[in-house]
This record gives sequence, C-alpha cells and structure tokens, in this order.
Amino acid sequence: MIDQLLTKLRPWWFPAIALALFEAYARTVGKSSDAIAPPSAAMRGFASALSDGSLLSATAFTLGSAALGLLLAAVLGIAAGMALGLSPRAARVSFLSIEVFRPIPSVALIPLAMLVFGFGLRMEFSIVAFACFWPMLLLSQAAVQQIEPRLLEVSRVLGLSPRQRAYKIILPAITPRLFVALRLGVAVALVVAVTVEIAANPYGMGYAMMIAQQSLNPGLMLAWLIWISVVGFAINYGALKLERMVAKAMGQAA
Repeated sequence: MIDQLLTKLRPWWFPAIALALFEAYARTVGKSSDAIAPPSAAMRGFASALSDGSLLSATAFTLGSAALGLLLAAVLGIAAGMALGLSPRAARVSFLSIEVFRPIPSVALIPLAMLVFGFGLRMEFSIVAFACFWPMLLLSQAAVQQIEPRLLEVSRVLGLSPRQRAYKIILPAITPRLFVALRLGVAVALVVAVTVEIAANPYGMGYAMMIAQQSLNPGLMLAWLIWISVVGFAINYGALKLERMVAKAMGQAA
C-alpha cells in the first residue's frame, strides 16, 4: 500500500523540491528583489484572485476565446483538408497560397484584427482561429491522403454521394489522426489567446498577469503564471483522455 502511494507520488517529488528551494531562495538571497516572490506569496495572490472573482472571469474569457477559435479552425481546417486530400489538383493549385499565408505569425495580425473587430472576444478568437487553422488543415490533408485507396474505390462503386463518403468512409478512417491535430490545436489555441491578451487585449488571464507585473506584485504575477500552466495541463490531459475514450469506443465497435 505504501509502495503504491510512493509510486503515485514519485512524479511530484521534483516539483515539490524545486518549489521548496525557490521558496528558500526568495526568502533569503532574493528577499530584496522586486521581481521575485516566494511560492507562498503566489498562493496568497491566487487566493485573493479567487476570492474577488477575477480568477474565474479571466479564465472563462481566455478559455472561451480559445475554444471558439479552435472550433472555427477545426471546422474550416478539417473540411479544407479533406477536400485537398481527395483532390490532388486542388492541392497543387492551393500549395503556393498555403505556403505564403501559413508562415505569417498569428500575433502579427493583432493590429489588423484590432482595426476590424476592436478589443474583445471577436478580435481574440479570430487570431486564435488563424493560428489553429493551418495545423488542422495540413494534418487533415495528410490523414486523408493516407486512407487506404480501396476504401475510396468501394465508396465510388457503391455510388455514395460526397457527403455520404465523408461521413461513412473518410471521417471514421481519419479520426485517430484528427485527435493528434486536436491536441496540437488545443495547445496552440491557449498559447495564442494568452499572448494576444498580454500584447493587446485588455481581458483574460494574460492581461491579468500583465496588470500584476505593472503593479509590481510579483506574487500575483507568479500565481497567474502557475494557474495558466495548470489550465494548460488540464486541457491537454482532458484531450488525451477523450482521444483514448474515442479510440476504445471505435475498437469495440470494430
């Protein structure tokens, strides 16, 4: 029983030791620094943000923006990827356009998005959608191109319409690979959303962290940084669990 408990706690040993060492450093050598705060101060800042409601409201805004952007990117990216994967001619025609627009840094679109949408939700999720669209497109296209050709031949022999072919043949065949794209898109969406808030948008977790930094409150700033990492870990863990559940369900159905 004790051995099992120690095994489960083993991944937490290094973070616990690192936090203890950082706490000791911040209270001794770095005590006079205005930029360093001990983890205990971060815990107090976290409790303060939770009690005044700013933690939940900022988190909800960031996650909402990231989710909307990822959803839009997934719908458009998967649809475009399927079309390009099924049509070599369309892939050749669109190759140059994709390679020109894909390398544009998403944060470079902040000035344009601010002119079009102003501050707020629409500006943020449009930039998130742009950033997530390209990996969804490319991974979906690659997944469709790797489908067994005989499956597509069977769909043509059966006379399936393009819609029936997509739902009955293509999507079930590429679902495992789509979850790879989804996990990548989830990480990109959160990173871009927080970056937009730090750079321009006066809402969300990134903006709250910047306000703490500008207020010379390193404890609260560290609390927001740790909270963002915890949220990212939880989202990635949830996506991984969902992927395993869908894979298990598909295996049982097969």
